[in-house]
Amino acid sequence: MQIEQIYTGCLAQGAYYITSNGEALIIDPLRETKPYLDRLERDGVKLKYIFETHFHADFVSGHVDLSKETGAPIVYGPNAKCEFECISAKDGQEFEIGNIKIKVLHTPGHTMESSTYLLIDENGKDHAIFSGDTLFIGDVGRPDLAQKAASMTQEQLAGILFQSLRNKIMTLADDVIVYPAHGAGSACGKNMSKETVSTIGEQKTKNYALRADMTETEFIQEVTDGLLPPPAYFGMNVAMNKKGYDSFEHVLDLGMRALSVIEFETSAEETGALLLDTRKNGEFAKGFIPQSINIGIDGDFAPWVGALIADVQQPILIICEVGKEEETVTRLSRVGFDNLIGHLAGGYDSWQKAGKEIDVVNRITAEQFATEVKIGQSKVIDIRKETEYSAEHVEDAYNKPLALINDWIKDVDTNEHFYLHCAGGYRSMIAASILEARGFRNFTEIEGGFNAIAKTSLPKTDFICQSKILK
Repeated sequence: MQIEQIYTGCLAQGAYYITSNGEALIIDPLRETKPYLDRLERDGVKLKYIFETHFHADFVSGHVDLSKETGAPIVYGPNAKCEFECISAKDGQEFEIGNIKIKVLHTPGHTMESSTYLLIDENGKDHAIFSGDTLFIGDVGRPDLAQKAASMTQEQLAGILFQSLRNKIMTLADDVIVYPAHGAGSACGKNMSKETVSTIGEQKTKNYALRADMTETEFIQEVTDGLLPPPAYFGMNVAMNKKGYDSFEHVLDLGMRALSVIEFETSAEETGALLLDTRKNGEFAKGFIPQSINIGIDGDFAPWVGALIADVQQPILIICEVGKEEETVTRLSRVGFDNLIGHLAGGYDSWQKAGKEIDVVNRITAEQFATEVKIGQSKVIDIRKETEYSAEHVEDAYNKPLALINDWIKDVDTNEHFYLHCAGGYRSMIAASILEARGFRNFTEIEGGFNAIAKTSLPKTDFICQSKILK
């Protein structure tokens, strides 16, 4: 028996590839199937089952394409209603793969079909669980994503999750290994560890949600406290995972269409497509196609695309570094952005060489910022998460998280200059590009963000009254 965790950092997502005696299973696969098909061929094994822990909200799974390619059936837990052929397994049902078994443990709460898969090894011993979004390392799945589908409140779902954890997972032996679907950085939980593997015993000791003395009321309160609204694209990804989708190869063909400068310009005018520039933030600041949005491929690309663009049907034109076209298309497809028109042949350089209009971002170093800013007089907007801001921030700065930019941007006074920063420059350049696309020019973005600012002599604090407003 071999177990491999295939972890994708951009999505903080873990898929699992398991083989035993010439047969294989895959749990929660990513959208692109070729890596799995290549692995199966290399190992000389037959894919017997594709297991899904639940209908994922944060990414589009590869189950439909993988099943078509291999003939392997798709398995969900109880209550799963697919619009394609699948097995909706019963609680306790077992599936044989080589010399091992997978037992379905129905663990609703995150969603009502959520299930944990227990791997029973060749000796009949409980070896590991693949817990999906039911149990993370250091956290549990948020109980607010299935409210509409389940016609329940998040508190009711949290109560169901409490019972699932106590009755199905905490009863397992302490040495059973825990393999979750996500790690730190995913929006499917709020307190996930950077670790991606643990044991039941370790989680009983370290996971706040598995405290032995915790009551159901306490669990509900702690799990639902401080939940931010889920990204808008989550519901659309759930629908794609339930209903099916265009093949990844078709989406790749669309995105890989190389458009000349003239074709690119014409397509932008005719389709109203969003111009997505995936270059590094430093390069974008020096020059970009007007109205384009910068979300760098080298950062948390797919989650930010989903959070900020939101509508997976939005037509997109890509501007990227030459050689990064396929990676960009692949990572867009993982979160369901399939309506791709093509990419600019030769990247931004071809646009610039054609003598077309360009735009820039007013970016300064942290040292310049420290010299220019007047604490108490200058306006400083910190777009990091609330938790980052609370830990330490520039004195008298306002906290306006990037994820909420569509809410706070309408309160920005166009006649008042402000400084803009995040932690390192990635998120603040996203914000800068959105601001400029909407006509705001009255700001200065800080290179290196708070990481660089912290090295200056500027006064810093851990509190500011947020009753102040931008205007």
